[in-house]
Amino acid sequence: MIENLQKNTGKSLEEWIEIVKKQKLEKHGEILKFLKGEHGFTHGFANLIAHKTLKSDAGSADDLDTLVQEQYKGKEHFLALYESIKKEIESFGNDIEFAPKKAYVSVRRKKQFAMIIPATKSRMEIGLNLKGQEPEGILEIDSKTNGMCSHKINLTRPDDWNDEVKGWLLKAYQGAG
Repeated sequence: MIENLQKNTGKSLEEWIEIVKKQKLEKHGEILKFLKGEHGFTHGFANLIAHKTLKSDAGSADDLDTLVQEQYKGKEHFLALYESIKKEIESFGNDIEFAPKKAYVSVRRKKQFAMIIPATKSRMEIGLNLKGQEPEGILEIDSKTNGMCSHKINLTRPDDWNDEVKGWLLKAYQGAG
């Protein structure tokens, strides 16, 4: 993506970071809005620059475990559920990458197929890429992640983590390979 950024815009990632910094934008959403609105960026490129500017992506973090621990501050009761979800996903194959960000963990194969999000103190979300899938059961359409995921599943209790959730995760994984 970084190489394509240079090819598509004529500016390097570092140049775009400086442009954003001159705007004195401090929030991810503000940076996205600026880059999309003022420069016609797609969500993917705007998101890349926002994360790199704020150093909120896995590649900019010194310690990935720290990013995850920060996500769960005040939501520590969801950490065991996160670990269970991660362990289940790891069982799908050895081609999976977990990329913690500031507010969620992106899960990728050849492309992102899931996001694990400690959304609130009472709700955890699993975002899934299942384009074309009709919502059914616990699977809902995702309207909040700006196209990063097509669907989501809300988990509020440990027993919400069940075979139906695992099945949807596996389907998203299979679709990303």
